[in-house]
Amino acid sequence: RLMPELPKFDDEDLKSYGDEEEESALSPPAALMSVMATQELLLENILECIPVGEFAVIQPLSDEFCLILGYLLTWKLTLAFFKAASSQLRVLYSQYLRRTKSLNKLLYHLFRLMPENPVFSGPTSEVANKDTKTFFTEELRLDVK
Repeated sequence: RLMPELPKFDDEDLKSYGDEEEESALSPPAALMSVMATQELLLENILECIPVGEFAVIQPLSDEFCLILGYLLTWKLTLAFFKAASSQLRVLYSQYLRRTKSLNKLLYHLFRLMPENPVFSGPTSEVANKDTKTFFTEELRLDVK
């Protein structure tokens, strides 16, 4: 709920970033970026032996699973923050992510975490052979109980 409200505070200081000759960058909230940097290091340690193109098998509710889930939820907060920002602020924030290579790291991690066959194994009431349900065709419920 708080993330969409935060870019408003950077809008006030936006005018001071346009005066520099070099390409400027503005960090999303420092606390969020600090957590993300720590999580990136942990994920690099977990996934270092898996090349891009192969996939990691992570056991549900393991320590690795919780770390990866935290990392992905941090990115979800970051994207909510971006969505609420003006286009001028998005440019500055994206420059920061480009400089820190955070977006590159996210893509490397995602390509190692994506399952080879993303078949959805949730409850199905239809005939199994009719249409194969995948994680890309079904809406997932991420409610915490």
